[in-house]
Amino acid sequence: MVYKSPFPDLDIPKTDVLSYLFPEGQPVSDEPIWFNSNDTRENLSPKQLLQWVKRLCLGLDRLGVKTGEVAMIFTPNQIFVPVTYLGIVGSRRVFSGSNPAYTVQEMIYQIQNTECKVILAHPSLTKHALDAAEGAGFPKERIFQLSEHPTRPLHGVKDWREMIGTPQEADAYQWKPMTPEESVSTVATVNYSSGTTGLPKGVCVSHANLIANAEQHIFMKYEGKPFGRDNHPPERWIGFLPLYHAYGQLWCCLMCIKLQVPIYVMKKFGYEGFLRVIQDRKITHLQVAPPILVMLAKRPETAKYDLSSITDVLCGAAPLSRELQNEIMRRFGCQVNQGWGMTEVTCGALMVPFGIKDDNGSVGMLMPNVELLLLDDDGKEVPEGQPGEIFVRGPNICLGYWKNERATTESLSPDGWLKTGDVAVMKRDWFWIVDRKKELIKVNALQVAPAELEAVLLEHDDIADAGCVGITLHSEEWPRAYVALKDHAKGKISEKDIQGWMKGKVAKHKQLVGGVVFIDEVPKLASGKIIRKLLKEWSKRDAPILEGKVKARL
Repeated sequence: MVYKSPFPDLDIPKTDVLSYLFPEGQPVSDEPIWFNSNDTRENLSPKQLLQWVKRLCLGLDRLGVKTGEVAMIFTPNQIFVPVTYLGIVGSRRVFSGSNPAYTVQEMIYQIQNTECKVILAHPSLTKHALDAAEGAGFPKERIFQLSEHPTRPLHGVKDWREMIGTPQEADAYQWKPMTPEESVSTVATVNYSSGTTGLPKGVCVSHANLIANAEQHIFMKYEGKPFGRDNHPPERWIGFLPLYHAYGQLWCCLMCIKLQVPIYVMKKFGYEGFLRVIQDRKITHLQVAPPILVMLAKRPETAKYDLSSITDVLCGAAPLSRELQNEIMRRFGCQVNQGWGMTEVTCGALMVPFGIKDDNGSVGMLMPNVELLLLDDDGKEVPEGQPGEIFVRGPNICLGYWKNERATTESLSPDGWLKTGDVAVMKRDWFWIVDRKKELIKVNALQVAPAELEAVLLEHDDIADAGCVGITLHSEEWPRAYVALKDHAKGKISEKDIQGWMKGKVAKHKQLVGGVVFIDEVPKLASGKIIRKLLKEWSKRDAPILEGKVKARL
């Protein structure tokens, strides 16, 4: 059967993102919302942000970036990321964020795949961006430094302030609100999601998708609480989630404005720095992935800080065990609720309402306006309480994949059902994630495609074949490779040699922290497809042995 949300449908505004956040005729707050967590004197209010947004819109006009074309950012977290996000999206261009940990080759792929027309790179990453631009055939003069403060040209790259409009010009600028049809069809962001095969794919999310998912999250956040969304007690958030990622974007670029909640943005995550911000800024609400809760439970540094201000924790991006959920609630006296989502659903589709205290490890109930099917391998519906693959439909489901019609057709049905690859069970409107059909490895909530790692490994002159899967060590998942060496290299190449070679090829979260195992032959079907189920069995077998030897990088 088609499962529907137990909550009434929301009347979701059918407009563009800027008109949603800054409705015509309503005053814009001059109270700071975005703070540099290290120096709160550096901050932006919605009123200041809106002027910067308009200035960027004018700059993109002057550069000749057309509507529907991509502008990319390449930066660590900082308070000007929401400016670039809303300036690009609000002017009907397409925002795409690149992981600052990407290698040059990974960056080249995203530049070429998006066919971006401008890159805003942080000064610390300017040289890296130039190297990638050269490899991609991208013009140097279309790169600008996305600096927090006015900066001199670096490696010939100008500060972004030299490209944008003036404050006076911004005051006269007006954007054209979208029609409902335009809101649904206009791509706002292309966030990259690793597929089960091949290279990462750009997920096309519309203005309507973003607005719908913001409204859905806000509803679930306050559902069942004794106060509404408009009179909630003062909240303070910490912005450490990466802002090239959908999870961070939803909360730091959209929801904090709509709810007028201050957010303290961390440029770089460090565990003690994270604890210090919570303590010093009296953070009340956390949006996290399970590895953060593992740190809070197990790292000795936790006890050195006063975290008593925390009242609510939302955990998503990867499965959270019931045991860890309850340990955190007992230790810190806060509420820990889970949600489920993926880049293709904009951010989330299931969530435990924050008016309900859950201690059963559930990912919650369907958000308003969302429908769900649970199907077996033959495409038949499974009875309640039995596992089935999640198919989901609603206003937050993406438009498809950027310039990849085949992947879109494989994942999205003509009537709007998204095939997710995640397996769940349902009991009385509540859902639990029990497995993942697709082959992705989740590292600190970031997706890693085994096929991508395998392709990189096969570039090594001494490797004949390779198969990669995830291995769970100390409650965290890491990539692990099973490698067949060429005859001449057997006995001469070590695990550390392979791991060291990978360091220069892929981002940090894709490193083979789970180890390298040398085998005679990678198991495959007659069709040539890797028998990944067998590799996963090997990985589960190996995990208890490795946990005694390897301390996972928490």
